[in-house]
Amino acid sequence: MSLAAQPPTPAFTPDAVAHLRLGPDLLVGLDIDGTILGLDGSLSGRVQRSITRVVESGTRLVLATGRSLVAVMPVVEQLGLTRGFAVCSNGAVTVEFDEHGHEMVDVVTFDPGPALRLLREHAPDVIVAVEDLGRGFEVTRPFPDGELGGEQRVVPFEELVSAPATRVTLRAPEWSAQEFHDLVARSGLHGVSYAVGWSAWLDLTPDGISKASGLDAVRQRYGVPQEHTVVVGDGQNDIEMFGWAGVAVAMDGADEVTRAAADHVTGPVELDGLVTVLDALPR
Repeated sequence: MSLAAQPPTPAFTPDAVAHLRLGPDLLVGLDIDGTILGLDGSLSGRVQRSITRVVESGTRLVLATGRSLVAVMPVVEQLGLTRGFAVCSNGAVTVEFDEHGHEMVDVVTFDPGPALRLLREHAPDVIVAVEDLGRGFEVTRPFPDGELGGEQRVVPFEELVSAPATRVTLRAPEWSAQEFHDLVARSGLHGVSYAVGWSAWLDLTPDGISKASGLDAVRQRYGVPQEHTVVVGDGQNDIEMFGWAGVAVAMDGADEVTRAAADHVTGPVELDGLVTVLDALPR
């Protein structure tokens, strides 16, 4: 059955999580941008209170994001989280943090050269960024203001692709997301995992690595049963974790493909849709 013929993903109701209980046997994985934070980076007081309620119950709350490490830790501080894990760079980097700081517990890299040379043949003008772990990004030219966390250092393309990378991002401010999908299709990209972002943004990560793989490693550390997992997100880089989770919820405003991959859809980030999910989790 084609995607167009599929029934719409049902709206989230408390019944979806009625079989679960807050506490250390539950893992909640949350995307950041467009889920916890508004698209302008704002944090709602209602969202903050709901997250605090979940954390204080002893539930294993894990941030799962495409953001780089340097862009995640300020959010950890903003949310008042003092202990836990964050899955960064779409699963390639996992950190454990506490009140004293953080340490990387898992880092997966790949050789970005073949994929980037292939993509550059088909789109020579796109901006390329390779994560410089813990510092920022090395770029072929600067990204638009506010789009990348940490420092940006402009380097020649061949230097950019000369070392293993955790995450690579391609950006074309004048493109649509569909044009990036078309680029992937015509280039025959293989050997990496990829996700197209909401703003003409293509992320490349090591093959087989995703938010789902990072979250599952954390789940195993905590000893949480697979079926006792709830995730919420809004982007195509959340699709793998939707398939992995016991209960998967997409934010209203996610694209059709992302919504179709989830079990339920909650309200948009502008109306604190995450609160509806978190506050439904029973004690």
